[in-house]
Amino acid sequence: MYVLYYRRQWLRRLGILAAAGLLLVLGFTAWYWLAGRAVPAMKTQPIYQGDPGRKAVALTFTIDWGEEYLPAILQALQQAGARATFFPTGQWAERHPDLVREMLAGGHEIGNHGQSHPHPDNLSREENRRDIQAGEATLMAITGKKPVLYSPPYGESKPQVVAAAGDLGYKFIMWTINTGDYLPNTRPEDILASVIPKCQNGAIVLLHPTEPASKALPELLKQLKERGYALVTVSELL
Repeated sequence: MYVLYYRRQWLRRLGILAAAGLLLVLGFTAWYWLAGRAVPAMKTQPIYQGDPGRKAVALTFTIDWGEEYLPAILQALQQAGARATFFPTGQWAERHPDLVREMLAGGHEIGNHGQSHPHPDNLSREENRRDIQAGEATLMAITGKKPVLYSPPYGESKPQVVAAAGDLGYKFIMWTINTGDYLPNTRPEDILASVIPKCQNGAIVLLHPTEPASKALPELLKQLKERGYALVTVSELL
C-alpha cells in the first residue's frame, strides 16, 4: 500500500518536472524566434522635411527609367539657377553614366537609390545593406564621390530598411510632397496643383523623370521663386 502511494507521488512529481521542462523549452524557443525577428535599433530616422525656419525647397528626382526626359529637366533647372537632388539606381547609372556626370557638373546632388530597385520592405536588413552598398559602389565609380543620402524605392521604410541605411551612415530621405507625376493621366497642371498650395519652408518634393514633370518644371520653378523659395539640394536644406 505504502509502495503504491509513494509510486504515485513519484509519478506526480515526475509529471510536474516534465511539464516544467516543456514550458522552459517552449519559452526558450519563443524567445529565440522573437529575438531573430526583433525590430532593429533605429540609429537613424526617416527625414520628411528640412529646416522649417528656412524659406527653401528641395526638389528630388528618383530615377530608374525616364532618361529621355532628363535633358529637358536639367535644362529647366539650369535656366532657373536651381539645384536639385537626383537619386538614380545603380543599374540605371551603369547604363547612363554621362547623364549622372551631367547632373553633378550642373551643381546637383547625387544620392543613392540602391542598385536594383527591389521592394526593400520584402528584404532583410542584410539584403538591404547589400543593395545599398552595390548602388554606392556604382555611383562612386562614376562620380568619385560617396553618396550620403539614401531614398528607398517605392518609399518603403520598414524598420529593417531604415536600419540598413543607418548601418552604412546614410540619411534616410523621404518627402513632404509627392507630386504623383508617375501616375497614369497626370497632367503638368496636376503637378503644379500638388506642390504650390502645399509648399512650405523646408519641403522635400518627390518627382521622377516623366513627361508631365518635364513639362511642368519651368512653371513650377518660376512660381516657387516668385514666392521667395530658394531651390537647393536636400543636404543644403538639412
